[in-house]
Amino acid sequence: MDDVAGCFEYYADLAEGLDTKQKAPVSLPMETFKSFVLKEPLGVVALITPWNYPLLLATWKVAPALAAGCTAILKPSELASVTCLELGEVCREVGLPPGVLNILTGLGTEAGAPLASHPHVDKVAFTGSTATGSRIMASAAQMVKPVSMELGGKSPIIVFEDVDLDKAAEWTLFGCFWTNGQICSATSRLLVHESIASEFLDKLVKWTKKIKISDPFEEGCRLGPLVSGEQYDKILKFIATAKSEGATILSGGDRPKHLNKGFFVEPTIIIDVTTSMQIWREEVFGPVLCVKTFSTEDEAIDLANDTHYGLGAAVISNDPERCDRVAKAFRAGIVWINCSQPCFCQAPWGGIKRSGFGRELGEWGLENYLSVKQVTRYISEEPWGWYQAPSKL
Repeated sequence: MDDVAGCFEYYADLAEGLDTKQKAPVSLPMETFKSFVLKEPLGVVALITPWNYPLLLATWKVAPALAAGCTAILKPSELASVTCLELGEVCREVGLPPGVLNILTGLGTEAGAPLASHPHVDKVAFTGSTATGSRIMASAAQMVKPVSMELGGKSPIIVFEDVDLDKAAEWTLFGCFWTNGQICSATSRLLVHESIASEFLDKLVKWTKKIKISDPFEEGCRLGPLVSGEQYDKILKFIATAKSEGATILSGGDRPKHLNKGFFVEPTIIIDVTTSMQIWREEVFGPVLCVKTFSTEDEAIDLANDTHYGLGAAVISNDPERCDRVAKAFRAGIVWINCSQPCFCQAPWGGIKRSGFGRELGEWGLENYLSVKQVTRYISEEPWGWYQAPSKL
C-alpha cells in the first residue's frame, strides 16, 4: 500500500513538470524556421492488469496514464478485482471527473479482448502471460493500435564462488519464493558455481525449512497460499513432470504437512536439471527454484541467456568488475546486483524477447501515454521562392 501511494505521488510530481517541458525547442539547421515539440495524451487507453499485486500493478498504469492526461479503462483480473473497484471509489471521493477512470470487471475473453479491438481505444497496456499478450497484439494490430507489454519471465540468478553464502542464500530464496513465486520477474533459475554448489544447496535447504508457511494473517507468515485451485494443480504438475523427466526434488515439492486445506505448496528446490526440461524452460509462477551448476563466467552467462524470456536477471559476487561484465552481458530488461527483486517507481521496468516491450515506471512510464507532436513555424519575412510568382496583370 505504501508503494501504491508513493506511485501516485511520484506521477503527480511528473504531471506538474510536464507543463514546463512543453514547447521544448528543436535545434534546426535553417534560421528561417523555428520548431518545438508538444507532448499530448494519447487519448483513451485500455489498461489490462493481472491478479498478482492487483492494486499495485493497476497503479503502475493508472497513475502515469492520468498524469499524461489520458482517460482510462482499467480491466483487472477476474481473480482479484476488489481492490481495483475500491480504487474507483477513492477516485470518486477525491473528485476525479466521471468517465476519466472507468473500471471494467469480467473475464478476459468478454471484457479484455473487446478493448484491444475497439476503434475508440487508442492504446492497450497489458501485464500478464506471454500467450495472452500475443493475442492482444494480434487484435490491436488490425487497427495499427500501439501496445506496451509486460509479460512472463524465467529469470536467472548467478551465484559466484566468492560470496557470503548466507547472504546469497537469503537473496536467492527471496528472489524466487517471495509472494510464493507468483511474480513475473522471479529469479527461478539458479546458476551456482560448482566449487560451492554442495555447501550452498545445503544452506538453501536449511534456510527454506525456516520459512513460516501459514495463513497470511498469522504473525511472521512468509509463504501463504497460491491464488487458486487451478494454479495449485498447475504447480504440482510442473513438479511431477520435473521428477518424471529425471530431476531430483531436493526440498519441498508437496503440500505442507501441517496444513490440510488451502492451496499451499512448500517452497521447492529442484536439482539434476537439464536445459531441455520443462522446469528449466517454462514459467511456473509458483515457489519452485530449479538449479544448475557452472564452471566459468562465460558458461554462466550462456546458461542465463538460454531462454525465450528476458525480464529480470541477477548476479551475486563480491567482484564489482565481474558484476558489471555480467550485468552488461545479460539479455534482460532489469538486472540486480547482489540482490533480487527490489523495485522502485523511479526506475524503468520491463523486458525484452518474449517478456515484452515498452517500459513502465519512472519517466519512461509517463512517456508510454504521451504522443509527440512536432510544430514548425516559418519565421522569415521573405517569400519561400520555390515556384515562380505569377506575372502581375
